[in-house]
Parts: sequence; structure tokens; C-alpha cells
Amino acid sequence: QVQLVESGGGLVQAGGSLTLSCAASTRTFSDYAMGWFRQAPGKERELVAAIQWNGAYKYYTESVKGRFTISKIDALKTMYLRMNSLKPEDTAVYYCAADYSFTTVTSSLGSAYWGQGTQVTVSS
Repeated sequence: QVQLVESGGGLVQAGGSLTLSCAASTRTFSDYAMGWFRQAPGKERELVAAIQWNGAYKYYTESVKGRFTISKIDALKTMYLRMNSLKPEDTAVYYCAADYSFTTVTSSLGSAYWGQGTQVTVSS
């Protein structure tokens, strides 16, 4: 069983920055593909960014390209999402997810493990 704990959310003005963290409990953290998802009120959960187990490939949804950066540090068992130039439409609960399969992380909501979410609110 893998536990994921997000942190770093908060209230920020449009144009500002936040860095989200996702800490994992597993000793095999480096084996997992991971992703950041978000869910705004009344909307479906969507994939924001994902990173392959070895960091060799990263995916970003179109609306965050050039503004968000996903990364992970295996030694710290932590994944990050650096969010710059935030917009009000980025407001959502952000979740991290982990799975052995990068395809599963990027193509569905079927990742094996999920965090509890952290709220990001961007004011205009």
C-alpha cells in the first residue's frame, strides 16, 4: 500500500506562483509513474501533468504548458508541481496519483494510488 500526501496549496493572486508537493510512503517510489490531477467545482477530474518513473518523459495538458513544471526527487520520495503565472481557471483541488504504468496515469483515472488533495485558489 502506498500513501500519498499532498501539500503546498493555498490562496494566491493571478500571476503568482505555488509549488505543490506529493510525499510518498513507499520504498519503491522510483518505480512509479506519477501524475498531478485537478478537479474544479462542478467539473470532472482532469490530468494536469505526469512524469514517467525515470523522469525521462513528462506530459502536460495544453492549458498549463510553459507555466507548470512537474518533477520528482526519488531520494526524497517526493513529486513536485511548480505552478507559475497562475490564472483563476487554475483554481481546483489538486491530487497526486501513482501507478506502475505511465499509460494508466495518463489515459485514465485508474491509477492505483491517490492522495487526499490540496486546494489551490487563484484570485483575480
